[in-house]
Amino acid sequence: MSRTRRTSGARVGAAAGSTDAREESPSHSFRPKVLPVVLAVSLGLGGAGLVAREIARAQTIGAHSTRPAPAATGVSAAAAATAATRGRAEQLSGQSYETEVAANTRDLFSEGRNTFRFDTFGDEDFWGGTLQLHQAIEGSTFGGVGPGITPRQAIDLGLKVDAEALHGVKGRVQGGQLDLDSPAGTLALLKANAVLGLTGFFNADGSLQSVGIQCALCHSTVDNSVAFGIGRRLDGWANRDLDVGKIIASAPNLTPFATLLGVDIATVKKVLQSWGPGKFDAELALDGKAFNPQQVSHGVVTGTNVPGATLLPNAYGLAGFNQHTWTGAWGTVSYWNAFVANLEMHGKGRFFDPRLNNPAQFPIAAANGFGDLPHISPDDDRITPKLAALHLYQLALPAPTPRAGVDFDEAAAKRGDELFSGKAQCNNCHVEPLWTEPGWNLHKPSEIGIDSFQADRAPDHTYKTMNLAGIFVRENGLFMKPSNKGRYFHDGRFATLADVVEHYDIFFKLGLTAQEKSDLVEYLKSLPGKS
Repeated sequence: MSRTRRTSGARVGAAAGSTDAREESPSHSFRPKVLPVVLAVSLGLGGAGLVAREIARAQTIGAHSTRPAPAATGVSAAAAATAATRGRAEQLSGQSYETEVAANTRDLFSEGRNTFRFDTFGDEDFWGGTLQLHQAIEGSTFGGVGPGITPRQAIDLGLKVDAEALHGVKGRVQGGQLDLDSPAGTLALLKANAVLGLTGFFNADGSLQSVGIQCALCHSTVDNSVAFGIGRRLDGWANRDLDVGKIIASAPNLTPFATLLGVDIATVKKVLQSWGPGKFDAELALDGKAFNPQQVSHGVVTGTNVPGATLLPNAYGLAGFNQHTWTGAWGTVSYWNAFVANLEMHGKGRFFDPRLNNPAQFPIAAANGFGDLPHISPDDDRITPKLAALHLYQLALPAPTPRAGVDFDEAAAKRGDELFSGKAQCNNCHVEPLWTEPGWNLHKPSEIGIDSFQADRAPDHTYKTMNLAGIFVRENGLFMKPSNKGRYFHDGRFATLADVVEHYDIFFKLGLTAQEKSDLVEYLKSLPGKS
């Protein structure tokens, strides 16, 4: 949604810890012994082992060891200078630099994970301070408004609970002592910092003073190892159950959105509640276009007045290719992190994109100066210093690997493999093993046979070639409500992978048989496969 102009100020409320400098609990801490696993993601197993050995060797030798200075007797000044230069070069580019690389990887990964999971970027000033969302959560019994939100209702809205963060609350949950039908239970979960992507800021009397959100709210889920909606974290997995619009619509003060969009509050609620689970409209606050008047697929009208919200994308499997958003030329995930943290999460930072100054394409953004946010002091910027580490952490998240015989039919997938790069022509765009084009992975709507509504809301009016790795999670409905499984393309217009294959078979006139279509689906479910 929109960013409301404001001056930076002291952080609202007190909490168990500062979310911008928070240290994880021991169960989440990054230990040196797991560094080879992390490095294996980005360097390959061989490279990870090499760096791990260098770390161990450096701990013995010392990160800044130098060779002894050459003896003065019998050595010319030039030779001594050359030797000294060589020694200095080895300090900067030899073993010590390799150690720096390994330490930098470790530190950025840890910091990025902490940012992804826990950093609000100061956005509690907006979600609690302005919208007063915390009052809707706690309800009138605890000083808020309305009935409040119970743990059972929170999970039904798609919020997820981190089982490893429950600590003292865990026994009460498993023993049935935590009241799942009272807002008091939700407050207990927030005090334990157990709700993914949502941080509560509490008053001394135990009531909520504010709430803030993190990246993990939309781009993490849990493995349901304790109960549905309660389990271990799965960072990078889009939360297909999260009803963002309905949660925002419950906030007591929606006036900022109504003012920004130039509509009444009833219209704001109607738009927010139209999104549905697993969707969010990041462009609404830029152009005010809430509905697609006519959805078209392979020349057929497949919907009218379709909500403009798009599916929440995964934040895993992003390494190696260019554009990471549904529509074209916004940029890679590093751009999107800055965009979302500033304009959607309403954190405190700097953002610059002169493309948003185009009143024809982005009338609301242009009118409100979203293309160049106020030039705040670096000391007040709680977003920009976090972007590098956040970027590295996201690129380190691999797509999950499906299991043969469980997640896909192995024999059928082998037949589908030949079709993928042959008759079906899928590999023309979804290039193995990136599963999108290396280079400029964008296409005009006419090239993929759909309408241009969402593409026209992006800078260059194109759609991104989706990376297919880990698509079995969505197709099989892993760790999500059955009603929210599947849903493909940016707006979820195709319910299943079979529908996607059918669309391209019609549009490209591929002439696939029913068996070939089925085999191709099984191959898609087998990606990325084991290398």
